[in-house]
Amino acid sequence: MDDREAMIERELDLRLVLSPDDGATVPARLRYRTDDPFAVHVSFHIHSDAPVHWTFARELLIEGLFRPCGRGDVRVWPTRADGRQVVCLALSSPDGDALLEAPAHVVSAWMERTLRAVPTGSEAERLGLEQGLEALLSPES
Repeated sequence: MDDREAMIERELDLRLVLSPDDGATVPARLRYRTDDPFAVHVSFHIHSDAPVHWTFARELLIEGLFRPCGRGDVRVWPTRADGRQVVCLALSSPDGDALLEAPAHVVSAWMERTLRAVPTGSEAERLGLEQGLEALLSPES
């Protein structure tokens, strides 16, 4: 990877909410790649033979740190659980639904690292979309 292609990762334990009084720990990895600047990647059960991978918009996770957002398959919102700030991540798929809680300070610190690498609004520059369009639309000499 060159300086345009960096990966920012963070392993953490999430809490899978099974009921209001019961949960299970799920090891996870947050991953952000500067060569895929609009997306965040989350892998669950990272030490198992069959980890589960989800990819969704970085903007969704950024907004979800402050207020409820998302529709459909991925929803994110901040809340308090057991006296601590958490970020809830609700995932829906044909295989089932999951509600996970992540420590807000960990997710926030990781998001700050991604924003230092690729500030909001500069994602398209990272992909070179404008240069590609210009090359496509310019007449050949």
